[in-house]
Amino acid sequence: MASVSSSIVTRNMADFAAQTGNVYMSVAVISKRANQISVKLKEELNSKLAEFATTVDNLEEVFENREQIEISKYYERLPKPTNLAVEEFLEKKVYVRNPSEEETQEDINL
Repeated sequence: MASVSSSIVTRNMADFAAQTGNVYMSVAVISKRANQISVKLKEELNSKLAEFATTVDNLEEVFENREQIEISKYYERLPKPTNLAVEEFLEKKVYVRNPSEEETQEDINL
């Protein structure tokens, strides 16, 4: 994850179309992958912060926990899920499958 830039990078649209043959399909694949990454990161963060959950509702008894703050800051500094998904897609680490094309191929083979 450290190699992914957190800033905006200009991209060549032909690079996106190369893998799927369609820019819009590539963007849809990247979007779905970004959602998967986002859900995974949120689950990780919630599980780590669950250790610090208190059942006390009294605000006077709530205290700062340095470890909890550091965990939160770490996740805030991570590259955005969209940036991670774009990098994975361009590095061909994402498996792209189109079910409608597979059905068409099966119909032809029959």
